[in-house]
Amino acid sequence: MSTQRLRNEDYADYSSTDVSPEESPSEGLNNFSSSGSYQRFGESSRTTWFQTLIHLLKGNIGTGLLGLPLAVKNAGILMGPLSLLVIGIVAVHCMSILVKCAHHFCHRLNKPFVDYGETVMYGLESSPISWLRNHAHWGRHTVDFFLIVTQLGFCCVYFVFLADNFKQVIEAANGTTNNCHNNETVILTPTMDSRLYMLSFLPFLVLLVFVRNLRVLSIFSLLANITMLVSLFMIYQFIVQGIPDPRRLPLVAPWKTYPLFFGTAIFSFEGIGMVLPLENKMKDPRKFPVILYVGMAIVTTLYISLGCLGYLQFGADIQGSITLNLPNCWLYQSVKLLYSIGIFFTYAIQFFVPAEIIIPFFVSRVPEHWELVVDLLVRTMLVCLTCILAILIPRLDLVISLVGSVSSSALALIIPPLLEITTYYSEGLSPLTIAKDALISILGFVGFVVGTYEALYELIQPSVAPSIINSTSAFA
Repeated sequence: MSTQRLRNEDYADYSSTDVSPEESPSEGLNNFSSSGSYQRFGESSRTTWFQTLIHLLKGNIGTGLLGLPLAVKNAGILMGPLSLLVIGIVAVHCMSILVKCAHHFCHRLNKPFVDYGETVMYGLESSPISWLRNHAHWGRHTVDFFLIVTQLGFCCVYFVFLADNFKQVIEAANGTTNNCHNNETVILTPTMDSRLYMLSFLPFLVLLVFVRNLRVLSIFSLLANITMLVSLFMIYQFIVQGIPDPRRLPLVAPWKTYPLFFGTAIFSFEGIGMVLPLENKMKDPRKFPVILYVGMAIVTTLYISLGCLGYLQFGADIQGSITLNLPNCWLYQSVKLLYSIGIFFTYAIQFFVPAEIIIPFFVSRVPEHWELVVDLLVRTMLVCLTCILAILIPRLDLVISLVGSVSSSALALIIPPLLEITTYYSEGLSPLTIAKDALISILGFVGFVVGTYEALYELIQPSVAPSIINSTSAFA
């Protein structure tokens, strides 16, 4: 079996952070006419504007959302929401830049669809600098690298999230009650280290990623979406009740912690890899710009509201995931378990992107009768790698910030503005646009460097694990 055949049959190229695999753009490619007439969007595109909006929303809502209350703490109750708004506006602008550049090359090259990596490669080929043109193929490799790092980073976050939430539920089981309103301090019953919980999940996640059928994975995706939606509703229902006096919370946090805010925020907004596949699958792609702005406005509002309300409710005691601050009653313990189930099944969806990029490289180099064995072996090794990295960095907040600073900032902020410059520079680009793109990329790069440094610095600092939790509020 050739690499191309394997890629076409088993590894649909949807290059998304959390797009259902059945929404792959490869179906549209198969219907592209070879007569030479231009066809930007495949005739098999079937998604309505509402379906596209739903996919856009679910692709931007995950574990990063639950870490935003701590992110707001790291920025301040005033600076946090303002920064989230600015990052959201810039992230959406970069998404629109990517779509515009992809359209440009589809028209120029008479192609029905180009993904993120191809767009960057063609952009470098259009550059006025000969060295960039001669090394344009590295543009695609760079995007693939950051996609792999981002997606495997998500998988590391999932390991830590599952371990933290299950550990808390089990250790507080003896004190769990049916009363969710009384302020009670619960003494945790020590069980085992969170790293052992991660190892406990390892065989189950290995078996989960052995499922290679895209439609079976879509069932898992639906189940994950339902459980996470119910859990999110219950979280909101709790944090809006009895909010303490916010006047003692700092408006602006110390600047030393701001890079950690940046990493978590950009981790949450990193949905740029999904915009091109979603647009390509629409019945009427002309509506996509409106859907993009409406969808990301909803996402940004959700981020700001949960981040602020969560920080207002729990104050300085907010943890890496807001689920860890929920009351110790069976109702909210079930919320933690429900969200954890959703994250468990989402692992396979997130894992699919690096699998699609990495596995064909190894499978194409072995005899056909060894292909399945190598495929499963590589999957096992990748899951073990994410587990090992999660064990080495068991703090959920720092894992999120580190992944966001290292890879999400590159995909969401640094690359798109530079892509616009290389794509349109030879066709005439205003100095104002060049300055704007340069500023966004520079800010993204500064966030990349400072955020990565601060996250690594915090990782080497000793941390003290709390021995008690409060059943309803951190202010008891």
